[in-house]
Amino acid sequence: MTLAVITGVAGQDGSYLSEYLLSLGYKVIGITKRNSTSNDLSNIKNILDNKYFSIFNGDITDTSFLCHIISKYKPDEWYNLAAMSHVGQSFIDPVYSFKVNAESVINQLDLIKNISPNTKFYQASTSEMFGSSICPPNGYTEDSQKNPSSPYAIAKLSAHLIVENYRKSYGLFCCSGILHNHSSPRRGHDFATRKITNGLSMIKLGKRKKIKMGNLSAFRDEGHSKDYCIAMNLMLNNYKPKDYVISTGSGATIEEMFKYVCSISNIDFKDAYELDNNFIRPSDVPYLLGNSNLARKEIGWNPFYDWKKLLEEMYYSDLYNNKKLL
Repeated sequence: MTLAVITGVAGQDGSYLSEYLLSLGYKVIGITKRNSTSNDLSNIKNILDNKYFSIFNGDITDTSFLCHIISKYKPDEWYNLAAMSHVGQSFIDPVYSFKVNAESVINQLDLIKNISPNTKFYQASTSEMFGSSICPPNGYTEDSQKNPSSPYAIAKLSAHLIVENYRKSYGLFCCSGILHNHSSPRRGHDFATRKITNGLSMIKLGKRKKIKMGNLSAFRDEGHSKDYCIAMNLMLNNYKPKDYVISTGSGATIEEMFKYVCSISNIDFKDAYELDNNFIRPSDVPYLLGNSNLARKEIGWNPFYDWKKLLEEMYYSDLYNNKKLL
């Protein structure tokens, strides 16, 4: 059986990727960070009893822990999905963001190089790396200029370049997926799309009056995590390691997404939205559109969801789950 390690396994992407790999006949080892206040495994509750799935509590900034996992299992594939993934929070704690999102990647690759050089490595890069560079009419490609605008994006770009360096310098099969925004019913509640769908479902049920958010003018190319996780696996099973942009090629502003879910829920946008300056970031990326033509051509990836279909699924999932709590 092909053995894969997934860091950040309890997150949105980690949970969908685990389910997908198990469906392909993989054995999966998941790594999640446990802390004193929370150990939320709700996203992976349906696979915890799967005999081909194992889970370990560990921190990707702990080199001795990583060394133990790599030495013991020498996995066929390693997916690094763990991250400090909230852009806004990275402005508050930039040092921690860099440690988790950049330094840990060096440690993982160096251990793989020295202990298990045949392990294929996937790094979760992000469209936030493009930052304030001018977006081409057809969207950002793999060769577009990177100009990060947040500590999160700076750390992710550093990790992206580290992967490229280890690929070229040591011949490792390592690559990065430059993933544009992607959400799901498993997305954290502090991310914009989930904040909108969950908040409007609560308003619909009479449990809330307003959704407090910051600037809604940013444009995002938005897809479904399930689609994007398939792309990760296709990249590690490509004939050679190569970085790819993964995106739907379509999107909307956050305000347009908000208003679309309002139309589904029959709620007036003006009644639901409240500007809260506490959510305004020191700098924000105004426009992110992706061009995934290379991935579609070379690894055969095609998304099933667009942003509207995604938001519909998220809203009705939140409505269903919040009804059960009444």
